[in-house]
Amino acid sequence: MTMLVTGGTGNLGGHVLPLLHAAGVRPRVLSRRARTDTPQAAYVVGDTVTGDGLDAATAGVTTVLHMAGGRGDDRAAAQVAAAARRAGVEHLVLVSVTGADRLPVGYYRAKAAAERAVQRSGVPSTVVRPAQFHDFVLRTLGRFAAWPIVPAPRAMWAEPVEVAAVARRLVEVALGPPQGRVPDVVGPQVLSAEQLLRTLLRARGRDVRVVRVPVPGPVGRACRERVNLAGPDALRTGGTWEEFVAGA
Repeated sequence: MTMLVTGGTGNLGGHVLPLLHAAGVRPRVLSRRARTDTPQAAYVVGDTVTGDGLDAATAGVTTVLHMAGGRGDDRAAAQVAAAARRAGVEHLVLVSVTGADRLPVGYYRAKAAAERAVQRSGVPSTVVRPAQFHDFVLRTLGRFAAWPIVPAPRAMWAEPVEVAAVARRLVEVALGPPQGRVPDVVGPQVLSAEQLLRTLLRARGRDVRVVRVPVPGPVGRACRERVNLAGPDALRTGGTWEEFVAGA
């Protein structure tokens, strides 16, 4: 197997590359700047959004694991899928997010468009939707937890997942055949924003008031309907939120 990994220099990539190495795969890793090769990976220069360097990066590749995100996700996925098609790639794995096609937020809409670009490309593919990572939830809610009165968005629910657990699932998928859309990868708990915040406050030893605040508009309605949560067939894996914040 020859594999190209995008997003390999990020948080998720830091967990994926050692697992690939343990499985005997030394992938090419796409980076916007030149990097020195390591025993785990050979680095190639390219940009998923502009498409620069993608044809060279995908040449001779059998599998592409597309984890890069954060800017122009829809355009980036289209560029990667087009390059994969030209190169005759046999399996394109896309990392999306739970609720991508249901939450009316720009980030989620871009992820849904990225899924469509991959599925329409003609390249055999697998789409994996993980929930938000523990550390992302910590960064987001950690700002509120530092206030003297802590606001908790009402009727907002999450299934935060351990990044290492997502990495294990991605490697399993990338080393196998194309499967289309697979069950979402989420944590073992469904927690409200208030529960997430109270757990974080206890771990930090803060005894402050928590006030539930409404989330207005279409986003609030979507949160109340819990459309961002995974379905009953989801893969629930990894450690709990309590375990994560205790060690953070």
